[in-house]
Amino acid sequence: MLITRIITAVVLLVILLAVLFGGYYPAFVVVVLAFLMAAVTECFQLFGRTRKQAAIVAVFWVAAFAYAFLYNPNAPYQFFFAISTAIWLIRFVPSLKTGLPPLESVRSTTMGMLYAMTIITTFAAIVIFFKQSAIFLLSVLALVWIADIGAYFSGKAFGKRKLAPTISPGKSWEGAIGGGIAVLVLSSLVILFGGPWLNNTFVVQLHAQMGWAATLGILVVLTAASVVGDLFESQLKRRAGVKDSSNLLPGHGGVLDRIDALIPTLPLAALIHLAL
Repeated sequence: MLITRIITAVVLLVILLAVLFGGYYPAFVVVVLAFLMAAVTECFQLFGRTRKQAAIVAVFWVAAFAYAFLYNPNAPYQFFFAISTAIWLIRFVPSLKTGLPPLESVRSTTMGMLYAMTIITTFAAIVIFFKQSAIFLLSVLALVWIADIGAYFSGKAFGKRKLAPTISPGKSWEGAIGGGIAVLVLSSLVILFGGPWLNNTFVVQLHAQMGWAATLGILVVLTAASVVGDLFESQLKRRAGVKDSSNLLPGHGGVLDRIDALIPTLPLAALIHLAL
Protein backbone atom coordinates (compact mmCIF):
# COMPACT_ATOMS: atom_id res chain seq x y z
CA MET A 1 0.00 0.00 0.00
CA LEU A 2 2.80 2.44 0.89
CA ILE A 3 4.65 1.70 -2.35
CA THR A 4 1.44 2.22 -4.34
CA ARG A 5 0.81 5.48 -2.52
CA ILE A 6 4.33 6.72 -3.24
CA ILE A 7 4.19 5.76 -6.92
CA THR A 8 0.86 7.54 -7.37
CA ALA A 9 2.16 10.63 -5.58
CA VAL A 10 5.27 10.75 -7.78
CA VAL A 11 3.24 10.34 -10.97
CA LEU A 12 0.84 13.10 -9.92
CA LEU A 13 3.74 15.39 -9.00
CA VAL A 14 5.40 14.84 -12.37
CA ILE A 15 2.14 15.59 -14.20
CA LEU A 16 1.55 18.69 -12.07
CA LEU A 17 5.02 20.13 -12.65
CA ALA A 18 4.98 19.29 -16.37
CA VAL A 19 1.62 20.99 -16.85
CA LEU A 20 2.45 24.04 -14.74
CA PHE A 21 5.88 24.72 -16.22
CA GLY A 22 5.45 23.25 -19.69
CA GLY A 23 4.19 26.54 -21.09
CA TYR A 24 1.33 24.91 -22.99
CA TYR A 25 -2.01 26.28 -21.79
CA PRO A 26 -4.19 23.64 -23.54
CA ALA A 27 -2.45 20.94 -21.49
CA PHE A 28 -3.33 22.85 -18.32
CA VAL A 29 -6.94 23.09 -19.50
CA VAL A 30 -7.16 19.35 -20.19
CA VAL A 31 -5.79 18.42 -16.76
CA VAL A 32 -8.03 20.93 -14.97
CA LEU A 33 -11.14 19.64 -16.76
CA ALA A 34 -10.21 16.00 -16.12
CA PHE A 35 -9.72 16.51 -12.38
CA LEU A 36 -12.79 18.73 -12.15
CA MET A 37 -14.89 16.07 -13.87
CA ALA A 38 -13.65 13.45 -11.40
CA ALA A 39 -14.20 15.71 -8.38
CA VAL A 40 -17.77 16.68 -9.31
CA THR A 41 -18.65 13.07 -10.12
CA GLU A 42 -17.37 11.98 -6.71
CA CYS A 43 -19.30 14.82 -5.10
CA PHE A 44 -22.65 13.65 -6.44
CA GLN A 45 -21.84 10.03 -5.61
CA LEU A 46 -21.31 11.06 -1.99
CA PHE A 47 -24.76 12.61 -2.15
CA GLY A 48 -26.42 9.35 -3.17
CA ARG A 49 -26.27 9.35 -6.98
CA THR A 50 -25.04 6.34 -8.92
CA ARG A 51 -21.74 6.70 -10.73
CA LYS A 52 -23.53 7.00 -14.09
CA GLN A 53 -25.99 9.60 -12.81
CA ALA A 54 -23.18 11.55 -11.16
CA ALA A 55 -21.05 11.51 -14.30
CA ILE A 56 -23.92 12.75 -16.49
CA VAL A 57 -24.62 15.65 -14.15
CA ALA A 58 -20.90 16.39 -13.86
CA VAL A 59 -20.60 16.80 -17.63
CA PHE A 60 -22.97 19.76 -17.51
CA TRP A 61 -21.16 21.33 -14.55
CA VAL A 62 -17.77 20.95 -16.24
CA ALA A 63 -19.11 22.40 -19.50
CA ALA A 64 -20.48 25.39 -17.59
CA PHE A 65 -17.11 25.84 -15.87
CA ALA A 66 -15.21 25.72 -19.18
CA TYR A 67 -17.55 28.26 -20.75
CA ALA A 68 -17.60 30.60 -17.75
CA PHE A 69 -14.01 30.61 -16.60
CA LEU A 70 -11.36 29.06 -18.85
CA TYR A 71 -11.53 31.39 -21.82
CA ASN A 72 -13.56 34.28 -20.47
CA PRO A 73 -11.35 37.15 -19.27
CA ASN A 74 -14.42 39.02 -18.03
CA ALA A 75 -15.80 36.22 -15.86
CA PRO A 76 -17.28 37.52 -12.58
CA TYR A 77 -14.70 35.70 -10.47
CA GLN A 78 -15.08 37.84 -7.36
CA PHE A 79 -18.84 37.31 -7.26
CA PHE A 80 -18.52 33.51 -7.38
CA PHE A 81 -15.66 33.44 -4.88
CA ALA A 82 -17.74 35.54 -2.49
CA ILE A 83 -20.75 33.24 -2.96
CA SER A 84 -18.59 30.18 -2.33
CA THR A 85 -17.18 31.65 0.87
CA ALA A 86 -20.68 32.57 2.04
CA ILE A 87 -21.92 29.03 1.39
CA TRP A 88 -19.19 27.63 3.62
CA LEU A 89 -19.85 30.12 6.40
CA ILE A 90 -23.64 29.88 6.34
CA ARG A 91 -24.29 26.24 5.44
CA PHE A 92 -21.29 23.92 5.60
CA VAL A 93 -19.43 25.09 8.71
CA PRO A 94 -22.56 24.86 10.92
CA SER A 95 -23.18 21.31 9.65
CA LEU A 96 -20.01 20.16 11.42
CA LYS A 97 -21.92 20.73 14.66
CA THR A 98 -25.53 20.10 13.62
CA GLY A 99 -24.87 17.19 11.27
CA LEU A 100 -25.97 16.50 7.71
CA PRO A 101 -29.56 16.09 6.52
CA PRO A 102 -30.78 12.58 5.56
CA LEU A 103 -29.16 11.39 2.34
CA GLU A 104 -32.45 10.99 0.47
CA SER A 105 -33.90 14.42 1.17
CA VAL A 106 -34.38 17.70 -0.65
CA ARG A 107 -32.05 19.44 1.79
CA SER A 108 -29.31 16.94 1.02
CA THR A 109 -29.80 17.35 -2.74
CA THR A 110 -29.57 21.12 -2.35
CA MET A 111 -26.43 20.76 -0.27
CA GLY A 112 -24.91 18.55 -2.96
CA MET A 113 -25.54 21.21 -5.59
CA LEU A 114 -23.97 23.83 -3.35
CA TYR A 115 -20.93 21.64 -2.68
CA ALA A 116 -20.51 21.08 -6.43
CA MET A 117 -20.60 24.84 -6.92
CA THR A 118 -17.83 25.36 -4.38
CA ILE A 119 -15.75 22.73 -6.18
CA ILE A 120 -16.28 24.67 -9.41
CA THR A 121 -15.08 27.89 -7.77
CA THR A 122 -12.05 26.05 -6.37
CA PHE A 123 -10.95 25.19 -9.90
CA ALA A 124 -11.78 28.74 -11.01
CA ALA A 125 -9.36 29.93 -8.32
CA ILE A 126 -6.73 27.56 -9.70
CA VAL A 127 -7.19 29.19 -13.11
CA ILE A 128 -6.84 32.67 -11.60
CA PHE A 129 -3.66 31.75 -9.72
CA PHE A 130 -2.14 29.96 -12.72
CA LYS A 131 -2.70 33.00 -14.92
CA GLN A 132 -0.72 34.98 -12.35
CA SER A 133 2.09 32.40 -12.59
CA ALA A 134 2.78 28.73 -11.90
CA ILE A 135 4.87 29.73 -8.87
CA PHE A 136 2.02 31.82 -7.51
CA LEU A 137 -0.40 28.89 -7.81
CA LEU A 138 2.04 26.54 -6.08
CA SER A 139 2.58 29.09 -3.31
CA VAL A 140 -1.14 29.02 -2.47
CA LEU A 141 -1.40 25.24 -2.71
CA ALA A 142 1.67 24.94 -0.48
CA LEU A 143 -0.12 26.70 2.37
CA VAL A 144 -2.69 23.90 2.52
CA TRP A 145 -0.06 21.19 2.08
CA ILE A 146 2.07 22.65 4.88
CA ALA A 147 -0.97 22.88 7.18
CA ASP A 148 -1.81 19.25 6.46
CA ILE A 149 1.73 17.97 6.99
CA GLY A 150 2.18 20.07 10.11
CA ALA A 151 -1.13 18.84 11.51
CA TYR A 152 -0.17 15.22 10.86
CA PHE A 153 3.15 15.35 12.68
CA SER A 154 1.87 17.60 15.48
CA GLY A 155 -1.09 15.31 15.99
CA LYS A 156 1.16 12.26 16.12
CA ALA A 157 3.48 13.89 18.64
CA PHE A 158 1.10 15.86 20.85
CA GLY A 159 -2.48 14.98 19.92
CA LYS A 160 -4.73 14.38 22.94
CA ARG A 161 -7.91 16.41 22.55
CA LYS A 162 -10.10 15.27 19.69
CA LEU A 163 -11.05 17.99 17.22
CA ALA A 164 -14.20 16.32 15.89
CA PRO A 165 -14.47 12.81 17.38
CA THR A 166 -17.75 11.89 15.66
CA ILE A 167 -16.51 13.00 12.24
CA SER A 168 -12.79 12.25 12.13
CA PRO A 169 -11.48 10.63 15.33
CA GLY A 170 -7.87 10.85 14.20
CA LYS A 171 -7.75 14.64 14.17
CA SER A 172 -6.82 16.63 17.26
CA TRP A 173 -6.75 20.24 18.35
CA GLU A 174 -3.01 19.94 18.87
CA GLY A 175 -2.61 18.78 15.29
CA ALA A 176 -4.70 21.63 13.90
CA ILE A 177 -2.78 24.19 15.95
CA GLY A 178 0.53 22.63 14.92
CA GLY A 179 -0.47 22.89 11.27
CA GLY A 180 -1.31 26.56 11.74
CA ILE A 181 2.01 27.24 13.44
CA ALA A 182 3.86 25.51 10.59
CA VAL A 183 2.11 27.76 8.06
CA LEU A 184 2.90 30.91 10.05
CA VAL A 185 6.56 30.01 10.60
CA LEU A 186 7.34 28.93 7.04
CA SER A 187 5.41 31.85 5.54
CA SER A 188 7.32 34.28 7.76
CA LEU A 189 10.62 32.75 6.64
CA VAL A 190 9.59 33.16 2.99
CA ILE A 191 8.69 36.81 3.58
CA LEU A 192 11.92 37.55 5.45
CA PHE A 193 14.44 35.47 3.51
CA GLY A 194 12.77 34.42 0.27
CA GLY A 195 14.65 36.91 -1.84
CA PRO A 196 13.62 38.20 -5.26
CA TRP A 197 12.93 34.69 -6.63
CA LEU A 198 9.95 34.34 -4.27
CA ASN A 199 8.52 37.83 -4.75
CA ASN A 200 5.71 36.44 -6.91
CA THR A 201 4.21 34.30 -4.17
CA PHE A 202 0.93 34.70 -2.33
CA VAL A 203 2.34 35.41 1.13
CA VAL A 204 4.97 37.89 -0.08
CA GLN A 205 2.43 39.88 -2.07
CA LEU A 206 -0.04 39.70 0.81
CA HIS A 207 2.57 41.04 3.21
CA ALA A 208 3.61 43.80 0.79
CA GLN A 209 0.04 45.04 0.52
CA MET A 210 -1.29 44.48 4.04
CA GLY A 211 1.60 44.22 6.51
CA TRP A 212 2.42 41.64 9.15
CA ALA A 213 -0.68 41.66 11.35
CA ALA A 214 -3.18 41.25 8.51
CA THR A 215 -0.99 38.67 6.73
CA LEU A 216 -0.67 36.45 9.80
CA GLY A 217 -4.38 36.82 10.57
CA ILE A 218 -5.34 35.83 7.02
CA LEU A 219 -3.02 32.83 7.11
CA VAL A 220 -4.69 31.64 10.32
CA VAL A 221 -8.11 31.96 8.66
CA LEU A 222 -6.94 30.08 5.55
CA THR A 223 -5.49 27.30 7.70
CA ALA A 224 -8.76 27.02 9.60
CA ALA A 225 -10.62 26.88 6.27
CA SER A 226 -8.46 23.96 5.16
CA VAL A 227 -9.30 22.05 8.33
CA VAL A 228 -13.01 22.70 7.79
CA GLY A 229 -12.80 21.42 4.22
CA ASP A 230 -11.14 18.21 5.37
CA LEU A 231 -13.70 17.65 8.13
CA PHE A 232 -16.67 18.36 5.87
CA GLU A 233 -15.63 15.76 3.31
CA SER A 234 -14.97 13.26 6.11
CA GLN A 235 -18.52 13.91 7.30
CA LEU A 236 -19.88 13.24 3.81
CA LYS A 237 -17.95 9.97 3.53
CA ARG A 238 -19.07 8.85 6.97
CA ARG A 239 -22.72 9.46 6.04
CA ALA A 240 -22.28 7.64 2.72
CA GLY A 241 -20.54 4.74 4.45
CA VAL A 242 -17.36 4.88 2.36
CA LYS A 243 -13.70 5.21 3.25
CA ASP A 244 -12.67 7.18 0.15
CA SER A 245 -14.53 9.36 -2.33
CA SER A 246 -13.48 6.89 -5.06
CA ASN A 247 -10.60 4.56 -5.95
CA LEU A 248 -9.39 6.65 -8.88
CA LEU A 249 -5.96 7.36 -7.38
CA PRO A 250 -4.35 4.12 -6.14
CA GLY A 251 -3.29 4.46 -2.51
CA HIS A 252 -4.87 7.92 -2.22
CA GLY A 253 -8.59 7.37 -2.81
CA GLY A 254 -10.36 9.88 -5.01
CA VAL A 255 -9.74 13.39 -6.26
CA LEU A 256 -11.93 14.85 -3.51
CA ASP A 257 -9.77 13.09 -0.93
CA ARG A 258 -6.79 15.06 -2.31
CA ILE A 259 -8.47 18.45 -2.69
CA ASP A 260 -11.01 18.51 0.16
CA ALA A 261 -8.97 21.02 2.18
CA LEU A 262 -8.56 23.22 -0.91
CA ILE A 263 -12.28 23.60 -1.57
CA PRO A 264 -13.08 26.27 1.05
CA THR A 265 -9.53 27.67 1.05
CA LEU A 266 -8.72 28.53 -2.56
CA PRO A 267 -11.84 30.61 -3.33
CA LEU A 268 -11.26 32.59 -0.13
CA ALA A 269 -7.59 33.10 -1.01
CA ALA A 270 -8.59 34.17 -4.52
CA LEU A 271 -11.13 36.63 -3.14
CA ILE A 272 -8.41 38.16 -0.96
CA HIS A 273 -5.92 38.19 -3.85
CA LEU A 274 -8.33 39.99 -6.20
CA ALA A 275 -9.06 42.56 -3.51
CA LEU A 276 -5.38 43.52 -3.11
